[in-house]
Amino acid sequence: MGLAPRLGAVRLIAVDGPSGAGKTWFAGQLAAALGAPVVHTDDLLKGWDDQFTFWTRLEEKVLAPLRKGETAAYHPYDWGEADFTAPAVAVDPGKVVLLEGVSAARREIRPELTYAVFVDAPSIIRWDRAISRDGDDSLAYRKYLERWRAAEDRHFVVDETAMHADLLVDGTATAPDGRYVSLARTGWAR
Repeated sequence: MGLAPRLGAVRLIAVDGPSGAGKTWFAGQLAAALGAPVVHTDDLLKGWDDQFTFWTRLEEKVLAPLRKGETAAYHPYDWGEADFTAPAVAVDPGKVVLLEGVSAARREIRPELTYAVFVDAPSIIRWDRAISRDGDDSLAYRKYLERWRAAEDRHFVVDETAMHADLLVDGTATAPDGRYVSLARTGWAR
């Protein structure tokens, strides 16, 4: 990858977009191709109400150590236990680290991103994927998901995330080899 690192010596690539768009799948494919680890923002959320306020935790546990060339470590949130009790995940300050999840390419991190991807898909497809993925069709889950989606919609408008992405990806269209299809490339005025 010929792009310059911006998070210390690390090339931080963000894969952002709304829930159910296909970010995790895309990030997994990109990570495999680059031989890079993926930090999932969902692992750092403290439940449904921490959708955008988790950033301090991400900064302290992951970004700050990587910026200094140190190994980052965090305990992913265990949604069943409602606490950060899952085994620790270590992230070495390699050449490339991927940050995946809603708000991964938010305004605060843009100056330190080497590259930003925004994955999107039609609302109904994203809804169906979320219900299918999480295996919960209960009324309570649907209310959480509705609230979550409304908040992320507001966030993306105010943050102008897609407008600042280097690559826009259609999370529904796939090429014959199974890869997602790029919608457009945009350049950041950095």
